[in-house]
Amino acid sequence: MTINMQEWTNPPAAPTRIAFLLFDRFSNLCLANCLEPLRAANTQTGRRAFEWEILTPDGAPVLSSSGLQVVPHRPLAELESCDYLFVLSSYEHERHDSPANRRALRGAAQQAGVVVGLDAGPWLLASAGLLQGRRATVHWDLLDAFTEAFLDIRVEQARVLRDGAFMTCAGAMSALDLTLGLIADHLGLSARLDVEALFIHGDPPVGQNREGQAVTDPLVRRALALMRDNIERPLSLSALAARLSCQPRTLGRRVQARLGAPPGTVYRHLRLAAARKLLEGGSLSLAEVAVRCGYESPAALTRAIRRHYGATPRDLRRGTAPRGRAFPDEAPDARRSA
Repeated sequence: MTINMQEWTNPPAAPTRIAFLLFDRFSNLCLANCLEPLRAANTQTGRRAFEWEILTPDGAPVLSSSGLQVVPHRPLAELESCDYLFVLSSYEHERHDSPANRRALRGAAQQAGVVVGLDAGPWLLASAGLLQGRRATVHWDLLDAFTEAFLDIRVEQARVLRDGAFMTCAGAMSALDLTLGLIADHLGLSARLDVEALFIHGDPPVGQNREGQAVTDPLVRRALALMRDNIERPLSLSALAARLSCQPRTLGRRVQARLGAPPGTVYRHLRLAAARKLLEGGSLSLAEVAVRCGYESPAALTRAIRRHYGATPRDLRRGTAPRGRAFPDEAPDARRSA
């Protein structure tokens, strides 16, 4: 059995640079499902972990399929070296499949560490000869035509595929899966879980097959659900294991293997993330927040927040928490749960 060895936290040495190349009649939902999680990751971690800019083929504004105008930062010809180049085309993609755009895409691909085709974007990448001999997907409405048009590509009906330095993505909801995956790759699974909590309230049912989810192990997913349901009265590791009908050692090993951290660290992170949301978005007193998040006193919560975020509760409430320190440490808090 293959074990996902992604790290729980992975503080970046430098921002990950992403360029979004937009073509007229692009899907704004697809773009938003990339940008909003990246923005949320920066906010949640207190770092400029991701930086992005918008490009268009000629530097002129473009309209989304819903008529929203986007003014780019620069034309594609001025693209500088970046970690990812996202190519987003949706409706009327064949109109954009011109010799000039093919040449431009081939040149731009040399400036990017990874090239990502979103929605109908893989069609333009394939026409430019960038996907030859590779596995790729495209928006499923185009799948048959894509298969017939590009016989040298191994086309699959998938949400997200990666083959070497190229990634292809089926559409707007798949773009969310892709972006959450990037967050986990660059910042760790703790950041992904925090961002997921903003857009997806709770994990899907254990039996539900959802591609791209952060945790595929049913036992670990059930453990996370129990932790989230017991923030105010944290369960010990033995109590968690008993409710999951497994041994504490088994639970600890599985959580460590899938999330890259022991259950206590994960549980503490979820409780402090809940405390941060209450402090940032409400008027509860510090004592009330401490009770709701399973801390014995405001002083205990304050110490835990200082260790975890490098900030005080007042900093979080005012939105003035110091930048660059938002990754959990391993120090135990006042109440040893899990």
